[in-house]
Amino acid sequence: VQLQASGGGLVQTGGSLRLSCAASGRSFSGRSFSAYVISWFRQAPGKEREFVATSRRSGSGTDYADSVKGRFTISRDNAKNTVSLQMNSLKPEDTAVYYCAADSSIIMSSTANAAAYDYWGPGTQVTVSS
Repeated sequence: VQLQASGGGLVQTGGSLRLSCAASGRSFSGRSFSAYVISWFRQAPGKEREFVATSRRSGSGTDYADSVKGRFTISRDNAKNTVSLQMNSLKPEDTAVYYCAADSSIIMSSTANAAAYDYWGPGTQVTVSS
């Protein structure tokens, strides 16, 4: 499974960006795209990678970090093998490299744990100016 994140950029405080994560790969290792949990993480300079949002498998729900609840929305299009992250009311502290991650066997209690994911995209930079 290959993941490619896009949509990052420079935006002012209070602005919006929409990130997209496109998945590709031969038969997704024998599973359909809908069987994968897809999550976004971010990593700011000098900080550890942190969980942002999850789209559970088969459209069974979403989860968010407290720091982005009410501002970010994760959605998926299983027909297009994509997951998007709509980010509104951006703050300077949202500045980071954003990564999408995927896993088909992760348990729901581990979706916020970066180490639990098998597949990662290369990341896209989001910079929010004050």
